[in-house]
Amino acid sequence: MTAPLREFAPGLWVGDGPVVPFIAGFAYPTRMVVIKLTDSRLFIWSPIALTPELKARIDALGEVACLVSPNLLHHLYLGDWKAAYPSAPMFASPGLKSRRKDLVFDAELGDAPDPLWADDIDQVLLRGSFVMTDAVFFHRASGTAIFADLIENFPPDWFAGWRGWVAKLDGIVAPDFGAPREWRASFLRRKRARAALRRIFDWPIEKVVIAHGGCAEQDGAAFVRRAFAWLM
Repeated sequence: MTAPLREFAPGLWVGDGPVVPFIAGFAYPTRMVVIKLTDSRLFIWSPIALTPELKARIDALGEVACLVSPNLLHHLYLGDWKAAYPSAPMFASPGLKSRRKDLVFDAELGDAPDPLWADDIDQVLLRGSFVMTDAVFFHRASGTAIFADLIENFPPDWFAGWRGWVAKLDGIVAPDFGAPREWRASFLRRKRARAALRRIFDWPIEKVVIAHGGCAEQDGAAFVRRAFAWLM
């Protein structure tokens, strides 16, 4: 069996992990991103379940430089990865330290990239919601933007029965994709959110990786603008 890791862009790989249950039985797939930095070490975003096959692939690619959680929901497998790579610093999204007190984080993500990856990856915290803050990343070399839950783009047949209708109404099913509508409603400080989004729009985005659903392998900038029409 091969490990769930494929090259999405030069120097950037994605891995699809197990489906996990979410609120009211909604099944969500998991996805991680691996970026090879200029020093040949690996930036690990939202790690998925660590199987022996996946670990072998990671070890073949290089040394793990860091483990990064982009928001409060993407933390399920951090403990296993930290146990496997104890020397890799672990970065929490805003608020995660208090939620996962069982884990020891080395730092919290901010609006500027950490020196570990600043030469290769830019980042923005998209604030403005009272529910959750997402850290959005941009891999300069490949022109790839990386979103956790701010863009969801499920296939029309992913959710069955009443969940399918709810997901469509929620605005997370192709071709009507984006953040869930209840999360959109939580953005009470939209001026602050738009300021962050303008920084994202300034990136020369060619491709987009999202955690849940179909990614954009071309016309990435248009994909992002369409996903955030509700905010702008």
